[in-house]
Amino acid sequence: MVSVRVMWDEGADRSLGLPAYASAGAAGADLRANFPDRGAVDLAPGAWALVPTGLRIAVPEGFEVQLRPRSGLALKYGITLPNSPGTVDSDYRGPLGVIVMNAGDEPFEITHGDRIAQMVVAPVVRAAFDLVDRLDDTARGAGGFGSTGVSE
Repeated sequence: MVSVRVMWDEGADRSLGLPAYASAGAAGADLRANFPDRGAVDLAPGAWALVPTGLRIAVPEGFEVQLRPRSGLALKYGITLPNSPGTVDSDYRGPLGVIVMNAGDEPFEITHGDRIAQMVVAPVVRAAFDLVDRLDDTARGAGGFGSTGVSE
């Protein structure tokens, strides 16, 4: 098990609790909106906002935290994260905020304490980038978007 250190921001509502897994098999831990004024934000269709969680985290070196939409909010209301998955790097120590977007047709209110996203702790593989004069050939070749699965 990987340990992610968590700290409350000043003024955060600690009664909301730390990120938590909703079930024994959940891959993502739920994050809650934690507004300093204990208020809410209204998102018009097409609008987005940075929603505070009231947390700061220390992700272990060799890992990242991925921020992902909650499927229920996406299906029912069109609430998503426009940069999904968002990445929290292991060397970031600032406030943990979530960019939430309303891709639905109706206004949506995010209230203090709402579960707004999920975070997944994932390993990071760093690559070396080697400049070459030619790449190896493959059956797909340079076929791009929509090129796989097309019968001729």
